[in-house]
Amino acid sequence: MFEFSGEVSPELSPLLTQVYEKIVAKPPDFQEIKVSLEKLLYILTTESGRTSANCKMTDQFFSLTDFEVDWDQFPETLAEIIGDISGTLHDAVDYPEIARNYGGLPEQLLDRLRKWQPND
Repeated sequence: MFEFSGEVSPELSPLLTQVYEKIVAKPPDFQEIKVSLEKLLYILTTESGRTSANCKMTDQFFSLTDFEVDWDQFPETLAEIIGDISGTLHDAVDYPEIARNYGGLPEQLLDRLRKWQPND
């Protein structure tokens, strides 16, 4: 378990819930998943949202949540981005050079997500 230094922002939990609901929806709407992930990752790039606690909580959420979906149904790029959120995002504030090296900074994840089109 991570130790959180500081409080998790109140807007984070509803965003995580929204992402979860979009990912597990049947059938999945990849455009809606993209929009919800964009909102989440954007918050983590802002001055008030880019905190160690927020990044660690988001990483932990994606690491520990069993989405119970068939990832083979998801476009490869989207599945990789979702998987990478639980990679080194937890290091984004305290050890940004580690997160950067593995593509785990919120800006890097957001940029990849924005470049991906659901029809790809």
